[in-house]
Amino acid sequence: MTTKTFAFFPEAAYGPALNSVGIAQAVERMGHKAVFLSDPGFLEVYEGYGFEAYPVNLSEPMSPEQMARFWDDFINGQIPNFRKAPIDQLDNYVRECWEAIVDSAKWAEEDLPLILAKIKPDVISVDNVILFPAIKQHGVPWVRVISCSENEIEDDGIPPHLSGMSENDIEGHKAFRKKFKDVIKPIHDDFNGFLESAGEAPYPLGQFFEASPYLNLMLYPAPIAYKRHQPLDPVRFQYLEGCVRQDEAYVIPEFKKNKDGPLLYVSFGSLGAGDTDLLKRLIILLDKTRYRALVNVGDYKDEYTDIPDNVIIDSWFPQPSVIPQVDAVIHHGGNNSFTECLYFGKPAIIMSYVWDGHDNAMRVQETGHGLRSERYEWTDEELIEKIETCLNDPDMAARLKTTSEHMQSQNGQAKAARLLIEIAEKHS
Repeated sequence: MTTKTFAFFPEAAYGPALNSVGIAQAVERMGHKAVFLSDPGFLEVYEGYGFEAYPVNLSEPMSPEQMARFWDDFINGQIPNFRKAPIDQLDNYVRECWEAIVDSAKWAEEDLPLILAKIKPDVISVDNVILFPAIKQHGVPWVRVISCSENEIEDDGIPPHLSGMSENDIEGHKAFRKKFKDVIKPIHDDFNGFLESAGEAPYPLGQFFEASPYLNLMLYPAPIAYKRHQPLDPVRFQYLEGCVRQDEAYVIPEFKKNKDGPLLYVSFGSLGAGDTDLLKRLIILLDKTRYRALVNVGDYKDEYTDIPDNVIIDSWFPQPSVIPQVDAVIHHGGNNSFTECLYFGKPAIIMSYVWDGHDNAMRVQETGHGLRSERYEWTDEELIEKIETCLNDPDMAARLKTTSEHMQSQNGQAKAARLLIEIAEKHS
């Protein structure tokens, strides 16, 4: 067997990064080589797992510390917008994100051709929401990884990406799509100008990426997939059923209070942890309940005092090792948290604030695998009622058990690695 080289280029966020790490580990277990193309701020993540990683500037060069502060400041500056409905985030948070994303594609084009020529990959896997022309033009198969909600691959019969809308809200879908296109048009025109300069045809308004002609890996679980007007080609679009990575073991600490109470895990992700007022409000509520809780507070641990005896906070938890041991999860709807809860059969209450968290919150409720909650407009009684439903609803528990068994039987990382190797061998 000839050893192949697989290049992974995930978005600079922990969810896509760690998903690609899991697939890369499976590729190497099968006797091949995996390398990473990386935002400079994420190089240590991949090197920490033993991979070669090559920096690709996605913005004006800055130190990793400056980059981390940039995104923390960006998210924290957007907290007032987290109170808005998804359609009302289009002309602030979403617009500003797309401006940054388009800039990232322009910056990457300066580095990618030389890096790809150096590492000579047989296949390139890109997990992002925008086209990098150099990857498409390099002359080897490229694979798109969709680690966000499945509706990132659009279809007129399903809710638009980022909308958080019900499947049945057809008029809402139309209104969201119209406003998105109106808001995004100047940014999209700029992006199409960039595509033309790179020798690529323009995209239709609202589209920033395309499906790969070779292979598209959907992190989403098939049991909750949307019913599309145009079904996806089952060969070219493969569901990875969560593709949950292995993480270090975690032993549940002893609690001084509610020692036998149901155990909750609360996390809004590394960026959502900046919403400290909301996390403090949840901790105050938990103090009045029969539950125990592990609460991820990210880099803001020093801002918390007087933690009740039935709550343990920390800056980070090995989430795939924690979720199997808890009774329910409260999270922000990020796709890792979303799929991990389903993979381990745990009910979730999703308090979304941005991006595909809105879609995942609606999806977990519409498919009966958990509940969505307003992020701020809830009373203590309403939230406790939702938690009790998650703990005690037999239909939800049965549904989660079925979905979990299906997902765990698939071994998404090995499936992804096998498909990538097949592509490499077919086109060698």
